[in-house]
Amino acid sequence: MKSDQYVTVAREGVHEAEINRSRFLCSLAPAATEREAQEFIARVRKEHPTATHNCFAYVVGADASVQKASDDGEPGGTAGVPMLQMLMRRDVRYAVAVVTRYYGGVKLGAGGLIRAYGGVVGEALDALGTVTRRRYRLATVTVDHQRAGKTQNDLRSTGRTVVDLRYGAAVEIEVALPEADLPAFEAWLADSTAGSATLTLGGETYAS
Repeated sequence: MKSDQYVTVAREGVHEAEINRSRFLCSLAPAATEREAQEFIARVRKEHPTATHNCFAYVVGADASVQKASDDGEPGGTAGVPMLQMLMRRDVRYAVAVVTRYYGGVKLGAGGLIRAYGGVVGEALDALGTVTRRRYRLATVTVDHQRAGKTQNDLRSTGRTVVDLRYGAAVEIEVALPEADLPAFEAWLADSTAGSATLTLGGETYAS
């Protein structure tokens, strides 16, 4: 079952927290692919070579098909997993989080570490902001050149998202529609173009 929407990180950034004299820096970034996530992790590690730990978690895929986490030397399950759980709990996808810890001399214990690592990711998501992306079905409306301008205006005035325009023997207008909107859209299109437009359904995309 594909999800109809997911949340992702609005922009790359860093959020810092101090917990019992340890500095926790959570670096967050959008990541379209696993490779992008890994490159971001490598970059953060390079920026903080003297840190005690650089733990990470990332989720790629609208259905969270790729999930990875690392404790980077912290006791097993106390860092990467709570970070990953926070991303999953907030429905965050296509995102990577790296928490850099500079140890301040006070041991936090397993429970304290779990709260610290998960908590700082949650705080970073709030501080940097998130965007919701919804699932749309791509559909191509084909009309003759005479009707194309009016059809485009009608589409926009009814709040439809025009993704692409292609001019050939006829004009192809690609739109993104919520799946549930398709039957109503077909009826509206037939009505507004007096039945002269054709509608071809394509793949799916996610957009904010």
